Amino acid sequence: MNDPCPGNHGLLDLYGCDEAILKDEGRLKTALAAAAQAAEATILTEHFHTFGGAGGVTGVLLLAESHISIHTWPEHRFAAIDAFICGGMKLEKVKEILCRELAAERAVWTIEQRGEGILDDIQFLVE
Repeated sequence: MNDPCPGNHGLLDLYGCDEAILKDEGRLKTALAAAAQAAEATILTEHFHTFGGAGGVTGVLLLAESHISIHTWPEHRFAAIDAFICGGMKLEKVKEILCRELAAERAVWTIEQRGEGILDDIQFLVE
């Protein structure tokens, strides 16, 4: 098999983001949708919740290829983003788009391979 794992899981911590954007559910939906489109993923549905007062937003895009989620803390100018993408999707595009759209001053990006080796195991069982 060409790819030893079924997907890659990107964890993106964004610091120094624009506080107004982190409170704006509509802008966050648009930003996540743009990231999914740039990654060549297919959006199946979405669900977002805005917390009252100075609270942030939690949201998720359910993708045919997995998901992208966001949790924001405007009071800390911080966003935690989780992007699990299966197949040949362009995970790096998620990072690029969201760093730009949330006006982040600093980003910490980690990619984990999920289910490493299971596709080889499945192929072995089929043969």
